[in-house]
Amino acid sequence: MSISEPPAIIGTLSPSRAGDFMTCPLLYRFRVIDRLPERPSPAAVRGTLVHAVLERLYDLPAPERTIAAAQALLDPQWTRLLEQTPEYSTLFDDDAGHESWIGQARQMLERYFALEDPQRLEPAQRELYVEVVLGSGLMLRGYIDRLDVAPTGDLRVVDYKTGSAPGPGFEAKALFQMKFYALVLWRLRGTVPRLLQLMYLGNGEILRYAPEEADLRATERKVEALWEAIERSLTTREWRARRSRLCDWCDYQAICPEWGGTPPPVPDRRPGDTTRGSRRAATDEL
Repeated sequence: MSISEPPAIIGTLSPSRAGDFMTCPLLYRFRVIDRLPERPSPAAVRGTLVHAVLERLYDLPAPERTIAAAQALLDPQWTRLLEQTPEYSTLFDDDAGHESWIGQARQMLERYFALEDPQRLEPAQRELYVEVVLGSGLMLRGYIDRLDVAPTGDLRVVDYKTGSAPGPGFEAKALFQMKFYALVLWRLRGTVPRLLQLMYLGNGEILRYAPEEADLRATERKVEALWEAIERSLTTREWRARRSRLCDWCDYQAICPEWGGTPPPVPDRRPGDTTRGSRRAATDEL
């Protein structure tokens, strides 16, 4: 009996960077190929802070997981983030701006407690890094906010979002990230997750979806088609800009042709990989 060798890795995709390419191929290029810096936004950094608090909330014994305890974690976690990324200190012009910003984080934590009771939960994993190489050689990787495992072995994938729930017609885009994670878990564990759950702390809503194997096979075809499109752009060195309402929050308008700008020459570089255990960017947290 021969042992088959694993396929050679042809590329790497995370749900965030796959989302970038679907939103705007030029945005993907600027972030992944050019690796241009972005100014930290208050909304993205607040997402990072709230995620950190919710991760560490479950370090406490169940009876101690209260709203007060969660809010008491805000200041020490903010201090930790500032130590890791000192430029976050430039986000606010004055103390009033910071207080308003941290007040919104407190409200998000209150909404979380209105959605579920953390005293009744014991997550199997938090901030779980996962990666898998598909048969095509494409590596999929990312961080799962929380993985719950029932006594029956059923899996629930939970993701916290600090924005508001999408309106009708936009749920499929929101669920792509969750199906991406479900695909990785299925390929790693051989089990289709029972439930995918997006918790929107911006307005206190939950989006749930029960995937089937056919969903995950379709997601696999989609990410492989995305990589083929990325490879074509790498070959042709053409990265099309796609105008949308998300342009209002883009740091790259000044060099975007859709806004009268001129991109720099395309670097002679392939997409870089993020090694296991590295911190994910604030742009992944919304």
